[in-house]
Amino acid sequence: MAEYKYDTVVVGGGVAGLTATAYLARAGQKVLLIEKNMECGGLVNTFSRDGFYFDAGVRALLDAGIIFTMLKDLNIGLEVVKSPVSLGIENEVLNIKDINSLEEYRDLLKKFYPGSDSDIDEVIRIIRKIIKHMDVLYGIENPVFKDLKRDPGFIFKKILPWFPKFIFTVRKINRMNTPVEEYLKTIVKDPSLRDMISQHFFRNTPSFFALSYFSLYLDYFYPRGGVGKLAEALKDKLLESGGELKTETKITGIFPAEHFVKDGQNNRYKYKNLIWAADLKTLYKTVETGTLLPEIRKKIEETKATMFGNRGGDSVFTLFLEVDERLESFRKIAHGHFFYTPSRQGLGETHREELNYLLTNFSKVRKEEILTWMDKFTSLNTYEISIPGLKDPGLVPPGKTGVIISLLAEYDLFKQIQEAGWLDEFITELEDRILKVISDSVYPMLKDKIIAHFSFTPLTIENRTGSSEGGITGWAFRESMPVINKIQIADRSVLTPIPSVYQAGQWVYSPAGVPMSILTGKLAADKVLKNK
Repeated sequence: MAEYKYDTVVVGGGVAGLTATAYLARAGQKVLLIEKNMECGGLVNTFSRDGFYFDAGVRALLDAGIIFTMLKDLNIGLEVVKSPVSLGIENEVLNIKDINSLEEYRDLLKKFYPGSDSDIDEVIRIIRKIIKHMDVLYGIENPVFKDLKRDPGFIFKKILPWFPKFIFTVRKINRMNTPVEEYLKTIVKDPSLRDMISQHFFRNTPSFFALSYFSLYLDYFYPRGGVGKLAEALKDKLLESGGELKTETKITGIFPAEHFVKDGQNNRYKYKNLIWAADLKTLYKTVETGTLLPEIRKKIEETKATMFGNRGGDSVFTLFLEVDERLESFRKIAHGHFFYTPSRQGLGETHREELNYLLTNFSKVRKEEILTWMDKFTSLNTYEISIPGLKDPGLVPPGKTGVIISLLAEYDLFKQIQEAGWLDEFITELEDRILKVISDSVYPMLKDKIIAHFSFTPLTIENRTGSSEGGITGWAFRESMPVINKIQIADRSVLTPIPSVYQAGQWVYSPAGVPMSILTGKLAADKVLKNK
């Protein structure tokens, strides 16, 4: 057993932990980042297999006034390209170019749902209004990453004119917190049309967040070399600034009264401050509160109960393909980031009531019933398809194409099937059905050109990243959230009831993506430096 001493220990090497560590190291702190895997990045990760490069989680990045501002502030150079998006229904594909493509999207919907013209016009009107709100929300570089003392002009020229508009916009956003499925019922009568607009979002996604996506599609970008290059750049910066990194190390105990954490080898890491940038349920499973004051223990137990009373949001099933076909064949069909729905019918209750029935009555349900359900689930779903080589041709061998196909998936279904002993068979059946649906529709060249394929399930995500229930954007959307979910008080999201312990990452603010994870990492680092 060894003991090490640091000003700050950061646990969790995703983009939140990397950001926090980079800023603390730049400020001169003796700081250690501890990551349980061999590589950092979490869901912002790119890996290679057989000469093909695949993105393990996030398929593209969104600036949101945060990522580029952070890179500039840390003096990190990251070469990026635009990541244009396509939308497809059955045999029609819309390549989104600019805001005018919204009119083409309206026409596309009217073609498939000719009896819903007025409803579609209303949806487009609302999306246009939300786009204006998004322009305000992300209209300036996030001031958290600006040195306002050295740049007072930014306050007077940017923040002061922007701030009243920001407050007005936040009020508008908060009024659209209704789950998108329920919100659309008040506007759109046709259930299939409602599904077509919303079924690729997580269940109960707030309406504003869901209907803002057309605006976000215009701003996606992609680092050359894959999304993992962002995590690599942050790792290099923290090491260059004097920070330390310890990988393949799992924290098994947190002792806040004595200010140390312990790993699986019984090594101790003393800290003045701790930033937990990993799964929050794991934090509260791991913390030892016995020697803390009773009132502090009570607050921690209350928070723990709230955390364990909630669950991670929807997860995904991802199929990775190595294809013996030129990139150009795929380029003729759609962009490298493609949301495709093979049927205008929509999922209906397939991913809600029918799935809930299977889960509730799992012990009585026959395997054939689950496979029959899977037929509907795969044929009516919306797929997120990513082709890294269309963004950066260097990510595939010459004359080949790597394809990533994802769809929303229920963690509990995979977990129960695993416990029933037929998970491998289930995964094979799911892979075969996805391949049949996609090759029978938008990509016929897949029928006889696949060299190899493999997949990640919600269980894979849970095992690799430690995310509860395989959640990829933090908590499931419910009326009562266990963390902050209002942007105007985002700075409070990093606080915990545990003395000298802060939190960061996708689990501390909802809804969370890469920009919010980075922001919470910076906010946590700022709290540590302020306390000093």
